[in-house]
Amino acid sequence: MRLDKLLVELNIGTRSEVKALLKKGLIFVDGQKATKPETKVDENAVEISYQGKEYTYQKFSYYVMNKPKGLITATEDAHDRTVMDLFYEKCPDAPKGLAPVGRLDKDTTGLLLITNDGKLAHELLSPKKHVDKTYFVTLDGQLSAEDIAALEAGVRIGEGDLTEPATVKYEGGNTCYITIHEGKFHQVKRMFFAVGREVLELKRTSFGQLTLDEEDLPIGHINKLKCESFY
Repeated sequence: MRLDKLLVELNIGTRSEVKALLKKGLIFVDGQKATKPETKVDENAVEISYQGKEYTYQKFSYYVMNKPKGLITATEDAHDRTVMDLFYEKCPDAPKGLAPVGRLDKDTTGLLLITNDGKLAHELLSPKKHVDKTYFVTLDGQLSAEDIAALEAGVRIGEGDLTEPATVKYEGGNTCYITIHEGKFHQVKRMFFAVGREVLELKRTSFGQLTLDEEDLPIGHINKLKCESFY
């Protein structure tokens, strides 16, 4: 890879900015001052330093956010604040081009994966892969045994076929966990509406092999992942 392209991908600056930094002799490659933007480097092995900070190239990056309420799950929006607005405020040095995987409603909280690995995103969201997503649900009332049986067998939410079988963990009161592997629009809310219940609060607690640890990842916080085995 060309050195100037690598420096841009490392978020050190724009193409013109990194060329200016190279011209000033401010970039070090493998401990040596580098000045030529066209220099070819092995991005997977080269050591880059700038202003005393070491940079390591990573083709794909993976982060998890504990999404707060009030944010649109999108890369950008003309009217509302997005999860990526919050992300780049908290992680200004993260690579550009990252995006959320899947969609949590504006008023839904919890686990959200953010990455630039398009292949992984497709795998996680593909209905054929049956990747589980678990939500903690607060309802406007209690569930009956019949309600639970219906949710687990599949209900009609206005799209023809029944929803795929789900798993409901319910111990009384007005809260439960539900695990689904589909991703239809407002699916969890529509499933509970189908059995006569309204969802008051919704939080995603797991996505594939990722599990939300609220002590390690409080609401509104972001962690970078080292592992890319998500399913």
